[in-house]
Amino acid sequence: MSGLGPHRSWGLCAAAGYLAAAVAVLVLPGRWARAGSVAVALLGAVLVPLLVLVVGGQGQSEVAVIERSGELLLRHGTPYLAEPRTVAEYTPYLPGMALFGLPRALFGTDGWPARVAGDARLWCAAAFLGCLAAAALPTRRRPGRPGPTAALRATVTATVTAARTGALPAALTGVLPAALPAVLPVAALVASPVVALPLCVSGVDLPLAGLCVLALTLAGRARPVAAGWALALACALKWTAWPAVAVVVALLAATAGRRAALRAAVTAAAGTAALVLPSALRSPGPLLQQVFAFPTGRGDLPTPAGSPLPGRLLADLGPVGWYAAVALLLLAGAAVARSLVSRPPLDTRAAADRLALGLALAFLLAPAGRFGYLALPALLLVLPRLSLLPGLPRLPRLPRLPLLSRLPRLPFLPRPHAPSPHAPRPHAPRPHAPQVVPTP
Repeated sequence: MSGLGPHRSWGLCAAAGYLAAAVAVLVLPGRWARAGSVAVALLGAVLVPLLVLVVGGQGQSEVAVIERSGELLLRHGTPYLAEPRTVAEYTPYLPGMALFGLPRALFGTDGWPARVAGDARLWCAAAFLGCLAAAALPTRRRPGRPGPTAALRATVTATVTAARTGALPAALTGVLPAALPAVLPVAALVASPVVALPLCVSGVDLPLAGLCVLALTLAGRARPVAAGWALALACALKWTAWPAVAVVVALLAATAGRRAALRAAVTAAAGTAALVLPSALRSPGPLLQQVFAFPTGRGDLPTPAGSPLPGRLLADLGPVGWYAAVALLLLAGAAVARSLVSRPPLDTRAAADRLALGLALAFLLAPAGRFGYLALPALLLVLPRLSLLPGLPRLPRLPRLPLLSRLPRLPFLPRPHAPSPHAPRPHAPRPHAPQVVPTP
């Protein structure tokens, strides 16, 4: 049970939405039962509560912190207050998180359109879904197949042509049933409380999860530079993303070679430095105090992250307990690092599992933490296993809408049956015997 107002508001809307989704499964026809149920759940657990909370100006303190940091970054070049006096004035994020607060600084708060367009939760959700879409698109062009840009152009052209000729309903009728099973698992995950609750009330960890999944996916495809840039963006948001660099480097070293791993590491380090160093050099003291000391319980003010996790319970025993929690945290990190060297991950799912294990241990053993932090490891476990992400066979190519034809094939979709080895085979025609002409 939560006593926070935004949580209770979301819970009331989501309870009605989930109940309506359960009814939709029983009422709708079997072909559209699952899709209709997920659509109702999205409406009741995501769209309606998000609109209510955004228009009403309700949200967790993280939303106000991000929006204030964006305004400070735009005006003063640093997202940190020099002398914060209350917990609400602390910014426990790296400078990259302030980018999600820039829309609020640009649009302001005059009128509900500006309040909606400038809300940081919408931009965090857009970044999360954009990372999933980027992870689903193929990054290597195959011979004879157009790239994503060409496929998008062909899709728009085909859609406009079908609309002009009146064949758009028939085209959508053929495309939607094939595309719907691929996006349905992702939609169900977004409608679940694991994503719907943080998306509506804060949205802080969603871009981090999306960027980590994107970096692991690109590394699994042997794209070290692209994976390094995704890591740089993630590491510039929160320092809890830094362990992902070690996992990606181990994955690339085991599958693409040491040079690829080095390229990814250098790209990630250079990108993170380019995003963090300007604010760090402008206000080094506030950054260290608010980003590193405050979340670990060593700041001037106590952190509100006080869920009864093992590390927090040890830290409450006093200085000895705090050092014991830190020692256990370091031992867990060393064990995960050793596993990356002795048994490196060989694909995206194995790397995501290893990163999820390391982050879960870190959140459990940290001197200060919240139960909500464990949503990030849960997303890392689930997202790479969804059908939208690569690694599964692909759907048959659809000639009318080429972009949607690039979606992956699900294992339960029908495949063309191969002929049985015992089936009678048609006899090939025998060649005519040469005509023999008798000799005289």
